[in-house]
Amino acid sequence: QVQLVESGGGSVQAGGSLRLSCAAYGYTYSLYCMVWFRQAPGKEREGVAALGTGGGSTYYADSVKGRFTISQDNAKNTLYLQMNSLKPEDTAMYYCAAGPYSSTYCSGHWAEVDVMKYWGKGTLVSISS
Repeated sequence: QVQLVESGGGSVQAGGSLRLSCAAYGYTYSLYCMVWFRQAPGKEREGVAALGTGGGSTYYADSVKGRFTISQDNAKNTLYLQMNSLKPEDTAMYYCAAGPYSSTYCSGHWAEVDVMKYWGKGTLVSISS
């Protein structure tokens, strides 16, 4: 079994930065595709960024390219999301998700909510203007 625990959310002003963390516990060796999703009030959950842990490939939603960076620390079994130049529209609950998928599959399906097998409970990010 796998458990994902997010942390690092908070409230900052527009233009500020936050770093989210996702600690993975359990059978983490199988987590080849790790993803950050977010869900704003009244909106559908959307993929923000993904990391194929095998080859290190990264993928980003157009709305966050150039501002967010996904990375991992294998020694700590932790996934990160560095968020810079934050905007009010980045306000959302951010979720960490993962699945035992190949790099090829991850590259084509990382943003699909129904695909990810494991989910954390989320951490709230609030950006004020």
